[in-house]
Order: sequence, then structure tokens, then C-alpha cells
Amino acid sequence: MSEQPPTRILLADDHALVRRGVRLILEGEPDLTVVAEAGDGAEALALAARQPIDLAILDVAMPRMTGLQAARELSALQPGLRILMLSMYDDVQYFFQALRAGACGYVLKSVADRDLLEACRAAMRGEPFLYPGAATALIRDYLDRVRRGEGVPAEILTVREEEVLKLVAEGHSSKEIAEKLFISAKTVERHRSNMLHKLGLRDRLDLTRYAIRAGLIEP
Repeated sequence: MSEQPPTRILLADDHALVRRGVRLILEGEPDLTVVAEAGDGAEALALAARQPIDLAILDVAMPRMTGLQAARELSALQPGLRILMLSMYDDVQYFFQALRAGACGYVLKSVADRDLLEACRAAMRGEPFLYPGAATALIRDYLDRVRRGEGVPAEILTVREEEVLKLVAEGHSSKEIAEKLFISAKTVERHRSNMLHKLGLRDRLDLTRYAIRAGLIEP
């Protein structure tokens, strides 16, 4: 019986030092191999389209396109692809967003040396990976919501609104956002107004704070 070929991994993080550290963790394993590295979500999408990969490990917050946005795109384009999110944020909301985006696991950077290999192998077996403590946090969050008469948090913003929000938070003008997304400045303003209304916020500063909490940009 022939041995299985190693899992081909795409690694995306905007910090070269983090990528090097993660690569070092993976390189010593005969069943795992990093075949491509990206500095943001858009580059990760381009690389995934050019070469076959089995597993994508994506940082949650990256410039141009976040890991969450890239995960959503990759899940739609390659339904069989396994995706892990790599994050510095120990936050239940990020975890919920990662699952909705198509990820099957969430690994904290602070303990990647302990958890990453197990998460990779769980992903390739088709099993979810919860970092230690996540299950307790999820149960606590769920019970709190039940007490308040709420359900599991739903998607608040549309994909397009998230794209606009990210660019607003990065300081782009309505004209610049319109050019980047190939829409009119009027449409950008409408999206901004809708987001303020949906989220109960007042201005651009509030939107930027929300974008940081949602993992769309780094603080």
C-alpha cells in the first residue's frame, strides 16, 4: 500500500516573521508541506487559482483582503478545500465568523506551536478544531444569549458592505472606494448609511472601531 502524498498547504499572513515561524512548525512533518505563501487574502486567492492545494492557513486580519474574506471566496471556488484560521484574537465572535466563512478550525497564534499540527491533521480528516478553552467560551456565550432571549449571532453585514467597511476603516474616500470596487460613489455612500443604521453607529470613527473588532483590519 503506497503512502499518502503530503498535504499541500497555502500559508497567508501579512507578517513575514509569522509565516517563517509557522513554516518552521510545519516543515519538520513528513505529511505536511508548504507549497505557497501569501502576504494578504487577495494574493492567497491568486495563488490558490494557480496551483493545487489541500489546506489553506489564513491569518484573520490582513491588508487588501482579510483572511475571513479570502476564506469565503476560497470556500465558494473550491468547496473541497480545508481552511484553518490563524489569529491572535481569542474571541468567540471571530470564531463564529470563521465558521461562517467556511473554516473548519481556529488556531491562536500564541499557542500555534502546540496546536497547529493537530489542527492541520484534524482538518484533513474532515474534523473541526477548537482551540482549548473555545468550547467553554462558546457554551458561555450561547447561555448568555439564551438568557437575553437571543439566538446564535447572524450575519449582520452583506459581503459587499464588509468590503466597503474595510476600505472605509483603512481611510479611503468614497471616490477611491468606488474606483476599487467598480461601483459609484453614490452606492458607496448608500452602503455606508446602511451600515451605520444596521450597526447602530454614528460616524466613520465608530465604523473603524467596529471593523477592528470584526477582524477586518488590525488595530
